[in-house]
Amino acid sequence: MILKPLADNNMARQLIFLLIFLTNFNVFGQTSDFVRSDGITYPVHKANIGKIAFTERIIPVENFKESDFLTAFKLKEKTDLNIRVFLSNSLTNYLHLLSPQLMVDELTKNGNYQFSFFVDDKKIYVENLNAGAGSADSKNQKTVFRVPLISSANEDSWGRFLWNRFLTSGGQEAFTGGEHLLRIEIRPYLNVAEVLTGNIIAEGQIKILVPEKKINEKLVKVQTIKPLVEWSISNDKIDNDKLEELNRKIATETYKDITSIVVIKDGKLLIEEYFNGSNRNTLHDTRSVGKSFTSALLGIAIQDGYIKSEMQTLKEFYNLKIFQNYSTEKENVTLSNLLTMSSAFDGSDMNPESPGNEENMYPAKNWVDFTLNLPVDKTKVADKRWDYFTAGVVVLGDIVHKSVPNGLEKYADKNLFKPLGITKYKWQFTPQKVANTAGGLQLRSLDYAKFGQLYKNQGAWNGKQILSQDWIAKSISRQMTISEDEYYGYLFWNKTYKVDGVDYEVYYSSGNGGNKIFIFKDRPFVMVITSTAYNKPYGHLQADKIMTNYLIPTVTLCQ
Repeated sequence: MILKPLADNNMARQLIFLLIFLTNFNVFGQTSDFVRSDGITYPVHKANIGKIAFTERIIPVENFKESDFLTAFKLKEKTDLNIRVFLSNSLTNYLHLLSPQLMVDELTKNGNYQFSFFVDDKKIYVENLNAGAGSADSKNQKTVFRVPLISSANEDSWGRFLWNRFLTSGGQEAFTGGEHLLRIEIRPYLNVAEVLTGNIIAEGQIKILVPEKKINEKLVKVQTIKPLVEWSISNDKIDNDKLEELNRKIATETYKDITSIVVIKDGKLLIEEYFNGSNRNTLHDTRSVGKSFTSALLGIAIQDGYIKSEMQTLKEFYNLKIFQNYSTEKENVTLSNLLTMSSAFDGSDMNPESPGNEENMYPAKNWVDFTLNLPVDKTKVADKRWDYFTAGVVVLGDIVHKSVPNGLEKYADKNLFKPLGITKYKWQFTPQKVANTAGGLQLRSLDYAKFGQLYKNQGAWNGKQILSQDWIAKSISRQMTISEDEYYGYLFWNKTYKVDGVDYEVYYSSGNGGNKIFIFKDRPFVMVITSTAYNKPYGHLQADKIMTNYLIPTVTLCQ
């Protein structure tokens, strides 16, 4: 055997590396398949690689022509806008370039498309699409895909929710009346130890025509507060121009479905605004805002001695051995666990696949049995983590209902509503005809403000201590960490808004659609926002924007 020089071996290794590199790229820079993709077969695809086409009609790709590409689109009610994306390769193959050491399933599990939206060349919104959007097969194979951004038929697609988040995050405000240029860029992203983002793999633009909205200027003016018995009216100044700017955005539906805004300062009514057909006497369905009332009623029942403590366990109220999936972990769930959304039940409203998701509860004949039949999640027992669980609040309501005289509805009327002067309200009920403590309690906006002010007053109202200061402190304290800047107490949320470099910490009740009762920690304000944007992705986002861009500046700049 003749041994070749070491230099020849190094050259051989370099040639092998070069060969591997060339197999991953052709002369045009297109990646070869790490996984087998659909390839590029249609002429319209070959001619438009790396482009995003906009279209109103849903046209099969085999029939799609460049003459079908929209160059302009008029925003209006009951319309359709789709994008068709032409890629040089499938998403998984792009993700492979970001992290060549990962396996296919790791790429599809942790990566997706990043969308960037520009209006008139200004970057408005960037989103790393949830890794769960789109199947693994589509990520591996598809080199062309269509998604609706706007659908008159409410087509179920992540594209519609992405579009709505873009609108809520600045798109709606950017689309003032007139002509605008919308540009979308798509990149691959991968979220492993850090977020890795690739180059643009597709982009496109379209002219957006936004009709000028004619509104009644009377709807923009700050509404005069009429005298009323239960609230004194504040004489403090506010920034009327700022408030009217907000009113205009509600009137033009930049902020959609808002029905009322109420602000209390130092226990006096400072702002009272109604929209979209509501008025002072309207009962608002604020959905899960009602959960905070459950917390209050449990606190009152404890101070009245009907319930010993929130540290009592479920086994003290139910014979759990007669329910399905019995375990000692379930027996040891405390009322506090249910109050803080930290119980061991295998239930999560944030996970549609969870057996205890609230959507699985509503068709059940008995909501309490549904909840107590659930298994426990062993990881929750170990981690004691926060996980939003509506069904657990139904169990809390059932415990209060069975523990107090004459049931929950009459107890709430006598011990909470009447002391606050709340006489007009409406409960929703469970299938067992018990007041639904999970949500749906309807009150007037001014009465929601009374509930917020009760907590601002440390549980006192008109000289009477309705709730103990100790219970108030527990309810609004940071019992559980949700994220880096959001926390949870006893069916109350907590976070901090930053406006012009100043922090404003708030405790708040929150319900589907962007319904809120805000109680400021260090400032003399209670704020109420009601809305009917149920199940709309913009509901909560626009409530936050109303707070940071308008309400806080309106009441604090003129102090």
